[in-house]
Formats: sequence, C-alpha cells, structure tokens
Amino acid sequence: MAIFFYSLVAVLIALGVYVASAYNRLVALKHNVKTAWSNIDVLLQQRHEELPKLVATCKQHMTYEQETLERVIQARSQVAEARESSNLSALGSAESLMTSSLGRLFALAEDYPELKANESFQQLQNRISSLENAIADRREFYNDSVNQNNIMVDAFPSNLVADKFLFIRNKQFEVEEHKREDVDMVALFD
Repeated sequence: MAIFFYSLVAVLIALGVYVASAYNRLVALKHNVKTAWSNIDVLLQQRHEELPKLVATCKQHMTYEQETLERVIQARSQVAEARESSNLSALGSAESLMTSSLGRLFALAEDYPELKANESFQQLQNRISSLENAIADRREFYNDSVNQNNIMVDAFPSNLVADKFLFIRNKQFEVEEHKREDVDMVALFD
C-alpha cells in the first residue's frame, strides 16, 4: 500500500511540475509574441512619422506626380488604421500597398535630378529604406514567435494545459499572394 501511495504522489508531483513548466513556457511565448508585435508597431510608427516629410520634400520638386504622392498618403493612412485596430490581414494588405507605393515613388524620383540631389530627400529615402528593412526583420521575428507559440498551443500534451488556461493560437503576419511574385521592373517606370 505504501509503494502505491508513494508512486501516486510521485506521479502527481511529476504531473504538477509538467503543468507548471508548460504553463510558464506558454506565458513566455505569449509575451514573446506581444513583444515582437510591439517592436513592429514602433517601427511602423516611426515610418508613419517620416512619410509626411518625404512627401513634402517630393512635392517641392515633383509637379506632375501627384497621383503617386497621393498613393503613398493613402497607404500611410491604411497602415495606421490597420495598426490601430490590430487587424493583421488588413495590415498585410496595407503594407503591400505601402511597399509598392514607395517603390514607385523612389523609381519616379530618378526622373527628377534636383530631387535626387536634394540632401533632405536622400536622408529621408535612406531613413525610410532602413525602416523598411528593420520592419521586414521584425516581421520575421514576429512570425517565428507566433510559430513557436502555436506549436506549443497545438502539441500534445502541452495543448491540454493551453486549453485549460485559455492560451490561443496567434495569426502570422502574411504578405498578399501577389506580393510574393517577381517585381515587374518595367511597370515601375511606366
């Protein structure tokens, strides 16, 4: 009888240690996802603040490219709305529009030598390009954090702990399907 009791106590202790360990791992993963998203959000905010300066600089030199400038402004607005509502699918679409709008703007800048030579424009272009690269890096880190979280939430037996304590799967930050295709460089210059 004593062996059965000690065995039962040992199993319950092992189970308790596992549940506590799984719970703590799930908490850590949940916070990693939140931190990764916050890092993206900070960079998106920085880019949001830099874009009006870029558009204002371009307006001084680009008299015939209002449509392109309006697209950048519209994309900026869509990104801000999606960010504020934490809508990842809308943010993915808005980010795709932002990337293509900025690509077109930078391509058109080639046609304006005085703009291209403008020191303020060059600094802003470099700043926004570096922000774009940082955002891409942070998206990768976010998606990796989400993937680790989702594996833990779905895998047995940690899914039992996740279900019991209401841990959820998170959504990956995805780019629209057409943005995965090769860029048509000719269309950028039309």
